[in-house]
Amino acid sequence: MSNKLRSLSLLFFLVALLALPLLAQEGAETAAEPSESRTSLFRLSLIAGAAVITLSVAAGAFCQAKAISSGCEGISRNPAGAPHIRFLLIFGLVLIETLVIYALLITIIILMVQWGKYA
Repeated sequence: MSNKLRSLSLLFFLVALLALPLLAQEGAETAAEPSESRTSLFRLSLIAGAAVITLSVAAGAFCQAKAISSGCEGISRNPAGAPHIRFLLIFGLVLIETLVIYALLITIIILMVQWGKYA
């Protein structure tokens, strides 16, 4: 098994392991509590939000490491082009980090929606 596949399977296992308490909860339904479909939708939104932020952070970290590695290689091969390579490297890192922040905002929106309020 390759290292990437092993790391990816470990990541999915940990996400599934962390989601188990959400799926195992049961409660007595009263008039004040939301219906079962709303509760299950809320649980699903928590799992989806966790998956979105986990995958985006993992992909962002991998891409940033690859960009920094390539930037260092480029500077070592062509020291005269270091200012241009450094500018493009920092610009690329900013864009990658922006994508991770967008994923965080989407996750916050998914988790903060009051499911069933408008139903």
